Amino acid sequence: MAVNPQTAELGALNRFLNVIEALGNKLPHITMLFIWALIITLFVSLALSFIPFDYKHPVTGQVIQVVNMLSPHNLLDLVISSVKNFMNFPPLGMTIVATLGIGIAEGSGFIHTLLRKLMSYIPKSVLTPAVVVVAIICHLASDSVYVILMPLAALMFYCAGRHPMAGVACSFAGLAGGFTASFTPSVIDPVMQGFTQAAAQTIDPEYMVNVLCNYFYALGGTTFVVLAVWYVTDKIVEPRLWATMPIDKEIANDADLKLNAVSDIENKGYRYAGWTFLLIGVALFALCFPDNSIMRAPDGSLTSPKSPVMQAIVPLIFIFFAVPGVVYGYVTGKFKSSTDVIQSMEGIMKMLLGFIVFAFFAAQFLYVFGKSNIGTLLAISGAQFLKDLGMPSGVSLLGVILFTACLNLLITSATSKWAILSVIFVPMLMMLGISPELTQAAFRVSDSAVNVCTPLFPFYPLLIGYCQRYCKQCGVGTMSAMMLPYTFALLIVLTAVLYVYWGLGIPLGFDSGYVYPPIVD
Repeated sequence: MAVNPQTAELGALNRFLNVIEALGNKLPHITMLFIWALIITLFVSLALSFIPFDYKHPVTGQVIQVVNMLSPHNLLDLVISSVKNFMNFPPLGMTIVATLGIGIAEGSGFIHTLLRKLMSYIPKSVLTPAVVVVAIICHLASDSVYVILMPLAALMFYCAGRHPMAGVACSFAGLAGGFTASFTPSVIDPVMQGFTQAAAQTIDPEYMVNVLCNYFYALGGTTFVVLAVWYVTDKIVEPRLWATMPIDKEIANDADLKLNAVSDIENKGYRYAGWTFLLIGVALFALCFPDNSIMRAPDGSLTSPKSPVMQAIVPLIFIFFAVPGVVYGYVTGKFKSSTDVIQSMEGIMKMLLGFIVFAFFAAQFLYVFGKSNIGTLLAISGAQFLKDLGMPSGVSLLGVILFTACLNLLITSATSKWAILSVIFVPMLMMLGISPELTQAAFRVSDSAVNVCTPLFPFYPLLIGYCQRYCKQCGVGTMSAMMLPYTFALLIVLTAVLYVYWGLGIPLGFDSGYVYPPIVD
């Protein structure tokens, strides 16, 4: 097999990634991985329940004690709550609802036509950065964007003659980077701010944290995230994929994976669907604009998690895909009755069967991991160790970034980690003279970067499924090895931008500084 010269130049890095992929692909199926994780956690909880720990919960003040999840009472609770755990698994509902809307848009042919139109506007030379920019913007749609953007990016790359898995990779990396580096305020901002302010007030009851305290940093980081992901995709990931992950031969005959010329009737359907999409957007804007809008939170905010518009993100995605899809389908003749619309939703649900099976066992693992207090013990003991080192402020902040990166391999939810770590890191670093806003920014750096390479990320099975549509041999190790260069790149870039901001005194955001107590002019 001929070796791409560009791939050969990767040298040691390429060999390292090959080892990661080989080791990772020897792991069991990712669902089986969570089944084993569940079993191991049950027995670890039994062993640790006999060990007394000196760590206290920073909020309740109670000593952390690991709960034995193998006791008859707790095992019975696990069985009783298993269905509830499954139904409450965060990615499950949003994935299904958003996918139903996508199924209508895809079944009608609207998405296929939309992609062909986009391909005519975007030069192949800038396809990668264009996808990354879209991914950064799409983080506003919360986790539901994983079921929208990645398959579209894969198809766009494939139709441009590029490796489709590189499309999944760069969109995934851009989306992850978008949770820290963003053009617009994010739904995660008020969530982070709430925890940060509460933690800061344990030291200073009058301290207030602005919800956009990291916005300037987030905005400034976007350019560097785009450049980093662009470089890693084109120079490292895609050359390696062409050398090690050939596209399945039968894909070439799949009519659904080709972008042919847009016909007159398709153009007509596209126009009608486009106008429908625009009218829905205008109607939503008109509904949200008034100060007394029912779509606003009680305090008048549109971006607060309590606002109806934020709570309705997933149903809105369903509407924005389904309604134009129906219009397109009837205009072009693809849909001739309501039965065709229903069948389009049924058809796309088949691709979620593996994800649904995975979700059941992943939900039970998260329940046991949380209720046993093992996760809390890991977070508090690690943070306490960092505190005991007594390092300079700059090094301490780097410690927060690295510790969060390691913890993120096991606990991928930003809110669950920050709910615990904020009450430890924020007061601790305030006493070292570091502002809560800077501590929050440091946490968000590694929280974004590491999600892309950990197999415990809830959407990993879904992303692997998208990749297997083109390369059936793709596995957990393939995915982790493919995304690992992005993790390093995002960690380096976002950390560097944070320290540059700090060194130059550029404001992190509104009403935010770098030191505590704040310097008042």
